Amino acid sequence: MTGRPAGTPYWGPAELPPQPQLHGVVTADVAVVGAGLAGLSCAYHLAERAPGLDIAVVDAEHPAAGASGRGTGLLGPRAGPALDRAVRRFGAPTARRMHRASQQAVRDVLDLCARLDVPCGLRPGDQLMATRSPAGLVALARQARACRELGLDVPVLTPAGIRERVGVPYRAALLHRPAATLDPAALTCALARACADKGVRFYGRSPLLALRPGDLVGPELVLPHGRLYAGQAVLAVNSAAQALDLPVGTILPLEVYAVATEPIGAAAYEALGGRAGHAVVDAVPLAPYFRLLPDRGLVAGGGTATVPAGLGAPRLDALRERAWARLEAWLRSLHADLARVRVSHRWSGRIGMTGDDLPVVGPVPGFPDVWYVGGCCGHGLALSVAHGAHVAAALLGEPESGEPLPWHRSRAPRLPLRGPGRLLLRGYVDTLGRVARHTC
Repeated sequence: MTGRPAGTPYWGPAELPPQPQLHGVVTADVAVVGAGLAGLSCAYHLAERAPGLDIAVVDAEHPAAGASGRGTGLLGPRAGPALDRAVRRFGAPTARRMHRASQQAVRDVLDLCARLDVPCGLRPGDQLMATRSPAGLVALARQARACRELGLDVPVLTPAGIRERVGVPYRAALLHRPAATLDPAALTCALARACADKGVRFYGRSPLLALRPGDLVGPELVLPHGRLYAGQAVLAVNSAAQALDLPVGTILPLEVYAVATEPIGAAAYEALGGRAGHAVVDAVPLAPYFRLLPDRGLVAGGGTATVPAGLGAPRLDALRERAWARLEAWLRSLHADLARVRVSHRWSGRIGMTGDDLPVVGPVPGFPDVWYVGGCCGHGLALSVAHGAHVAAALLGEPESGEPLPWHRSRAPRLPLRGPGRLLLRGYVDTLGRVARHTC
């Protein structure tokens, strides 16, 4: 992976528990690597269900430093491929369970926010999957048909129905519920504090260098200044799996982009659905999307994605500037009053993508007592919390309810990340971005 994400997110820093560097030899019953939402959710549920369990959370930087603190805060019920494709690949019963699991994941985050009582700007509202393009209309029609056949409550909105919620001339939309918007960094930091209150230990600035099978029991985690020996380990490291050479298939790091504005005028805020807290995502993959902020600002994301592997700093910086400029131009097209609004924040983040659009949540092959969580493909705000709870239950030996979901697996498909294959992969992602920009 090349460098780190750039820019400054809209979300400000929040109070965090003490997190010294790990030095020397440390032991724990469970080691959680990665202090994002997935890792912290796992630690939280372990500590809640098994008080007295010795849990250590280790991070290369600090909680919310990665994707969990650099997102755009859209909480909605989507997971895996589009529903029509899910039906073709997995069958109707599994596709229905996948969607309902994603809806439950949203409810779990809402419940977690209530339990933590955290001021994270939570605003329940509808999430509209909308389109202004012919390609988007085709995609929406297929998904609407799949929803009807699966018996899912996903209403179709006509242009008039859309205008009642958002004053942008979209041609059609699907209405997804439950949904909300929030401050993802505030939620992540609140979860870290809740873990610390339950006795979880934190170690910061301690990147995992290597994972080895333990001599007696459990894995050995090699860190810059020490070793951590644990009975069990959870690697909630998302696309960093590639750098660690974990045998979990390809979790492709994609850099995605976002901008936030200063408070916009009351008329534009009302027209864009600000009072109700709606968010709008496009039916075309990688197309831009937007949400409103409680302070009357606007956040826009998407539009472009970059495969950062192998790119030099100058090239990556140029791509970032181009992506931000495109997002700024797009958001100004949403309402006449946004023509001169000042963009106050620009930032990027790294998400983990897989070749089949499904996450990976399962034991690491060849490493007894080690689990991996990652590859949420852009839907990590809800799914990460759910995955953390799922892994905690598995580590404690609690039986799983129902059949495993398709992403409860140990490997994703392999993708070419070196040589000519990487160039082809980058070209494919660039093509998706161009298609999205031309259909918005």
